[in-house]
Amino acid sequence: MKRLLPALLLLAPLVATATDTLHLYIWNNYISAQTATRFEAACGCRLKQDYYSDNEEMLAKLEAGATGYDLLVPTGNAVETLIRKGALQPVDRSRLPHFANVDPAFRDPWFDPGNRYSVPYATSVTLLGYNATKLTELGLPTDTWALIFEPAHLVPLKGRVTVLNSPRELMAAALRYLGHSAQDTDPAHWRAARDLILRAKPYWATFSNSTYIKDLALGNIWVAHGYSNDMVRARADARAAGRPFAIGFTIPKEGAVLAVDSFVIDRAAPRPDLAHRFIDFMLQGDNAADVSNLIGAGNPNRAARPAIRPEVADEPAIFPPAETLTRLEMLRDLDPRQRRLLARMWTEIKVK
Repeated sequence: MKRLLPALLLLAPLVATATDTLHLYIWNNYISAQTATRFEAACGCRLKQDYYSDNEEMLAKLEAGATGYDLLVPTGNAVETLIRKGALQPVDRSRLPHFANVDPAFRDPWFDPGNRYSVPYATSVTLLGYNATKLTELGLPTDTWALIFEPAHLVPLKGRVTVLNSPRELMAAALRYLGHSAQDTDPAHWRAARDLILRAKPYWATFSNSTYIKDLALGNIWVAHGYSNDMVRARADARAAGRPFAIGFTIPKEGAVLAVDSFVIDRAAPRPDLAHRFIDFMLQGDNAADVSNLIGAGNPNRAARPAIRPEVADEPAIFPPAETLTRLEMLRDLDPRQRRLLARMWTEIKVK
C-alpha cells in the first residue's frame, strides 16, 4: 500500500482534469457531435452544451441571472449588447496561437473593434427554404420575400409556411421586402412591417426557430423562413430518407440578414482556461472546417477553406458571391427605447 500511494498521488491530477467541464451556451445544431468528441479527447475534459434558438432568448436568460456558462456564441448585434452591458471578459490573444487563421475580412468587426472580446466562428444567411418540387408544381417564385408576405402566393400555401420566432429577423425580412434597410429603426417603417406581418400571419402554420428543419425534410411544410445552415441540414435529411421531393433554398432578391457568430467568454466564466482551449481548438483549420462540412455554415477561417468539400464551398447561399454580399446586412444593437417599442409590436403580432 505504501508503494502504491505515491503512484496514486501522481494520478490524482489526471483524474481531476478528466472531470473538468466546459459549459457552452450555443445555438441549436451548431457544433457537430464529431467535433465535440474530438475536443473532449484532446482536452481530457467534458463539453456540456445548453442551447438557445434566438439571440433575444439568450440575452433574456442572462439578464434574468443565468450563470455558470464559460462560452457563448452570439451574433454580432448581441455581442455589441453584451459588451455594452459589461457582461464579457476580454479574450487573451496569447492563449490563441491559431488566431492568425481568421480571415482578415472578419477581423476588427464593427461590433468589437480589435476583436478584444470576440473570435469569429461561423456565418449564416437568413433566407427562404422550400420544397422545390411542390413550389414548381404551384408555379410560385422562390427568390422573393413575397412568398411569405403576399396573400396571392400564400393562398395555395396556407398552413404550410413557417417563419422565425424572432422579432429582429422577421421584422428585418419585412423591412427588406418593403424597400427599407434591415437596420431601419423608423417607427413608421416598423409599423408598416408589423402590418405586413399581420396580413400574412393567418396563412402561416407557426413561428419556429428549429422545428422547421424536420418539418421541411418530412414534407409537412413547403416554405420556411430560416437560417442557411438549417436548410442545408433539411436538404441532407430529405435526401438521406429518400423523400420524393427536393429541398431548395434561396437568398431573396430584396436582400437579407447576414450573421457572423463569434465565441465570447462570459465575465463570470468558471473556466476561462478551458474556454480559451476550446476557441483555439476551433481555430485550427481541420476543426474549423467541420462547421461548414458537417453543419452547413459559412466560414471565416481561411485555414479551413482547403478542407471544405467543394459542394459546400460552391453553394452560394453558404458562401455568397460578391454581388450577393452587397444585398446582405448585419443587424445592429437597439437602444432601450427601440427595444421597448419592438417588444410591444411583437406582442401585437403574436396575440392577434
